[in-house]
Amino acid sequence: MDGKYYVYVVRCCDGTLYTGWTNDLHNRIRTHNAGKGAKYTRSRLPVRLVYSETLSSEREARSREWRLKRLSRAEKLLLIGADER
Repeated sequence: MDGKYYVYVVRCCDGTLYTGWTNDLHNRIRTHNAGKGAKYTRSRLPVRLVYSETLSSEREARSREWRLKRLSRAEKLLLIGADER
């Protein structure tokens, strides 16, 4: 890998948001949409990438994911620049 890690937010087909981290963003989104990603997303396909950040270490990515998962839905929508529609 290229030493990059990513934190991402996907919007599921039911409008919910899922946050995760990975070292291969494009492959992770494909994995989610193949039904082989997180258990949460498997019944909410397809998912669409709506936000990502690049970090330099796994530790930073996991830490940022932890912080993002604690945001309210309204705060996440502000972060991704989306309206509640």
